Amino acid sequence: MTRHARLHDQLRRYAAADPLESRHRDAMLALLVAAEPDPFSREHFVPGHFTASCYIVDERGRLLLHHHRRLDRWLQMGGHIESTESPEAAALREGREESGLNDLVIAGGIADLDVHAIPAGKGEPDHDHFDVRYVARTVSPERLVIDRNESNRLEWFTLDQAAALMPGPESQRVIGKIDRLLCKGSPS
Repeated sequence: MTRHARLHDQLRRYAAADPLESRHRDAMLALLVAAEPDPFSREHFVPGHFTASCYIVDERGRLLLHHHRRLDRWLQMGGHIESTESPEAAALREGREESGLNDLVIAGGIADLDVHAIPAGKGEPDHDHFDVRYVARTVSPERLVIDRNESNRLEWFTLDQAAALMPGPESQRVIGKIDRLLCKGSPS
């Protein structure tokens, strides 16, 4: 099954948490169907392209955030999807690259969906990121290695602290989902 077909199937089956996330899912499905030549390519700017994020949690229920150099704000790990990589594989790769944590394991499937605007920069026009988001677990939170090209800082936060640092509704929604996931226990 191609990554287009696999993601299409996952998005069709995905249960959105609210009307906004449902609109994001519908926009992602439309992008998969209409975008030529490749909606995963970072060169696809109208309306944008798929990206993948990784919300990393440790055994104590803390969330790892990085202070993004270019955007100057606290965010989850994430970025562009490479070549023939799946969104899940990209989320894990980005999480590993940006945190230095090599033991990351996805907790379940897609955790959240978000479409957000990216300002022009680095020779790219304004465009949207169609972000497929996952939660990953680590058992070695002390092994952080900061990538100074991406981050000013890396820090572990309680979910309440993370919610205060990322007050947007899209962040509040996914932090609430992480809280429910942690309360249920670890899906392996």
